[in-house]
Amino acid sequence: MKVAFLGLGIMGYPMAGHLKSKGGHDVTVYNRTAAKAEKWAAQHGGRSAPTPKAAAAGQDLVMCCVGNDSDLREVTLGPNGAFHGMQRGAVFVDHTTASAEIARGLYGEAKEAGFAFVDAPVSGGDAEPYARAEKVIAAYARMCKLLGPAGSGQLTKMVNQICIAGLVQGLAEGIHFAKRAGLDIDAVIETISKGAAQSWQMENRYKTMAAGKFDFGFAVDWMRKDLSICAGEARKNGASLPVAALVDQFYAEVQKMGGRRWDTSSLIARLER
Repeated sequence: MKVAFLGLGIMGYPMAGHLKSKGGHDVTVYNRTAAKAEKWAAQHGGRSAPTPKAAAAGQDLVMCCVGNDSDLREVTLGPNGAFHGMQRGAVFVDHTTASAEIARGLYGEAKEAGFAFVDAPVSGGDAEPYARAEKVIAAYARMCKLLGPAGSGQLTKMVNQICIAGLVQGLAEGIHFAKRAGLDIDAVIETISKGAAQSWQMENRYKTMAAGKFDFGFAVDWMRKDLSICAGEARKNGASLPVAALVDQFYAEVQKMGGRRWDTSSLIARLER
């Protein structure tokens, strides 16, 4: 397919690369810093475009992964936004972690203009355009599933981040406790990871957490952005998120320690000061 990818950050750059190398698609990229788009094009053999509108023109699918609601609004609806270049019948797939509100709004704008919109931090949207997008997303996604109408993908991503917040805090406290108790951390994790305490975070992050190394994943700044989105949606739907709110404040402490770009497992650092 002819595909555009907007936003070549820490996630977008390799995702766009997989579209070319694994998917074999004809890929055009756009990035706010043009030099990065040109570097990607030189590395992967695709093309770069000067604006989102130019990148979207004539494409079957346009994928997007930017920072937040305002970035997403600018790249879609701004003066040179992609929505002004989309052809009728095309599909816009947004991988940004953003609010459900903006996802619903962009869905309406797209529908009125004659093309489709899918919010896909996990995935929400209409079945037919989702089915077309799924074949392309498979180049870089381990799991892809339609979860409901526009906004459902963003809401499901919020559930994911709420769960991770509490899970990582619990793991941080467990490792901290084990160290203070003089236990062999490797032996402890080998034992408890075979039971109900097991998680991806435990299997993949316990060693680096115990060693105080936090350069292996999603940054604290971005996690706080996501938890803010969760809190905003909870205020609208009446959900109570006491643990997520508390962990968000713990992440604020990590930021003050200089850990804005540390990964989310750095919650243990505030316990071991």
